[in-house]
Amino acid sequence: MAIITEIQEAAAPTTTKYDVFLSFRGKDTRLGFIDYLYQALVSEDISTFLDEEEVETGEELKPELARAIRSSRASIIVLSKNYATSTWCLDELLLILEQRKVSNQIVLPIFYNVEPTHVRKQESTFGEALLEHERRMENEKDQQKKVQGARKLEMWRKGLTEVADLKGKDATGRREMVVIEEVVKEIYTRLELHLKRKIPHLIGMYNSVITISYWLKRESTESAEILTISGMAGIGKTTLAKYICQLHRHEFETSSFLEDIGRRCAQKTCSQLDLQKQLLRDILKKRRIEELTLDLGTSMIEKALLRKRTLLVLDDVGNCDQLDMLIGTKGFHPGSKIIVTTKDGSLTEKCSLFRTTSHPKHTKHALRGLDDTDSVRLLCWHAFGNNDPKKGYEKQAQQVAEYCGGHPLALKVLGGSLLNKDVAIWSELLQMWEAKEYLSNVQEALQISFDSLSENRKELFKHIACFFVGKDREFTEKILRECGFQTLYGITELIDRCLVTIGDYNELMMHQLIQDLGRDLVCKESPEKPWKRSLVWKHEESLDLLKNDKGTNKIQGLILDMNLLREEPLSRSSSVTDNNFQNDFVNNSSRAFQLIYEFFLKIWLFFAGLLLMFSSSHCKDIELRADALRKMDKLKLLQLNHVKVNGSYKNFPKGLRWLCMHGFQLKYIPSDLPMENLVALDMSYSSLTHLWKKPKLLSSTSCHLPSLGWTDLQHVTDLKVRFWNSSRMSRVNFPVQMFYEFGIFSTFFPGKVLPDCTPQYIDCLVSPATIGMGCLFG
Repeated sequence: MAIITEIQEAAAPTTTKYDVFLSFRGKDTRLGFIDYLYQALVSEDISTFLDEEEVETGEELKPELARAIRSSRASIIVLSKNYATSTWCLDELLLILEQRKVSNQIVLPIFYNVEPTHVRKQESTFGEALLEHERRMENEKDQQKKVQGARKLEMWRKGLTEVADLKGKDATGRREMVVIEEVVKEIYTRLELHLKRKIPHLIGMYNSVITISYWLKRESTESAEILTISGMAGIGKTTLAKYICQLHRHEFETSSFLEDIGRRCAQKTCSQLDLQKQLLRDILKKRRIEELTLDLGTSMIEKALLRKRTLLVLDDVGNCDQLDMLIGTKGFHPGSKIIVTTKDGSLTEKCSLFRTTSHPKHTKHALRGLDDTDSVRLLCWHAFGNNDPKKGYEKQAQQVAEYCGGHPLALKVLGGSLLNKDVAIWSELLQMWEAKEYLSNVQEALQISFDSLSENRKELFKHIACFFVGKDREFTEKILRECGFQTLYGITELIDRCLVTIGDYNELMMHQLIQDLGRDLVCKESPEKPWKRSLVWKHEESLDLLKNDKGTNKIQGLILDMNLLREEPLSRSSSVTDNNFQNDFVNNSSRAFQLIYEFFLKIWLFFAGLLLMFSSSHCKDIELRADALRKMDKLKLLQLNHVKVNGSYKNFPKGLRWLCMHGFQLKYIPSDLPMENLVALDMSYSSLTHLWKKPKLLSSTSCHLPSLGWTDLQHVTDLKVRFWNSSRMSRVNFPVQMFYEFGIFSTFFPGKVLPDCTPQYIDCLVSPATIGMGCLFG
């Protein structure tokens, strides 16, 4: 038996790796209290060490546990009835208390259904456990181990007394979730984690931060308040809101930041539900949210927002419908604060909540461009890494800042493009701008950053702008690497130049202005003839191109989503009505006229929507022929979502790297579909019942899918996979989880096969011993 101090002396110094170490007795709390506590800590981005292994009494403390304790800033000790029966737990306790002395580690004991005095005086179950340890040590025949055991027993007693004297949380007779919320809040505050978070670097927004922080701290015990931050695209609304949220979220019971709402809703039919689920996960602190409809989601959100004092940030809201589905009409818990960022400062007061009799108090905050001084500082931050220009660059920095007209995004992008460039290049760029008569235009500024890229990087940028915004970075890199792009360094360079950013979940993000630039550049390749462009990303153009057999060998990527195409006419009509009528008329009308106007507007929109639905209903019946793609020899990226394709697939382009066919209507993948070069296959929401009509021979040495790294078969409810062994056949039912564990998809579909396929069992004809040895796959 090793003495704990001997382990300490042998260990090398460690750096901080975790925020919290959890010490607990598994059989008392693992499946209940500890699981909920761990989830609550992780949901607040508190890095937490949780050991999953249960160890029997008498085993020594593992070195990795000792390292985890030393590399944690705080420890939570859950003292339960059987805590002292584990010598491992007691050793953890000693090391934690030692770290409290030598490194000021924060220690928070939780008395879980035990009396602190029983811990302090080693009474009840704690006294019984120590007596049992003492009896076991007295029976030890090795004299040296017996002496060591006696020393350790005395240290355990002192440790229990010491921890019981610390200020902690008594969970006896209290609701566990209340105790957990208190623990998380105390840990968050004592570790000052709000200072640790990566907060955006703000320049020129000091007054806005002070104003909004004062608004947040202004207590209101009777009602909630809403703040609308408005301004043009790229002016810094999202950056400011994110800064404020990260600075103050710990002051509320719960918080949520929903980013880029307008664009997410416009680009994906299920994004509204995704946003509702994200909001519910954040507020309710749950990992999974059941399947929703929009109405049910709004109802659940309304109830959740009424229960807790919440900081909610809704970023880049585009219309009233988005606000209605995310906040409803029932109001909020007193003291809650809601921040809305939008290009339209009048948008918030047009939502349904403000038609109720008890709507919250509303404040507006408009963002303008930066002044000359702050413009230079922001430019220099991105070009030089500090707030001031390098010596010899002063004049050029001033001129570049003036060119950007105080627009933060333009300053950020231009600064990134001039990073590490010598002064001669700065001067040369300024001469180019002067030749264009010094156009103070944001899009021109962004174009300059694009022009400085190599040809390979330019094409990479355009591909991301058209197809991969919001997609996983690793997923994108793999596909575009197979398309001939230098993705590893290329995407890193685009990030360095501020043309691309990385989201919280490793997804590629792009500001709307920058994405518009990339797509506009593609359109300029042939303004009137989409079939002569390299990428076709407008759904209506893709439909026209395929219906009329206009495909050419210039096209490298094409997207057509019939669901989105059907939604676009109505959304455009609604958008035009909002902008052209409401802004000019409603803003200058009395409340009574506004209500009358909105009543007739809704009637107009209802009938306009019906008209558009009838006029576009033929879209549902459109069928395209597979040979419409026969001329597109260079096509590598293809999305045909909710499209019915007839005919033979043998003329599909053989160079496809990414094939996405949501709602695929056949029962199996056509055997003549070229798949040898596919990197990613997405057939979510499809009608597949089998992968192929006839079995395919797959083995580790002979596989007709050598490049496939990602498959997505989410919500394919009837899929069954059949296996035959060439020498003998047997029939078994594998649960889905076991199916993954056997490695079928990791062998033949390596990568991200999502475990959301809904059948409980997959039908297989195979002996488990033969899996992966060469079998027929169908």
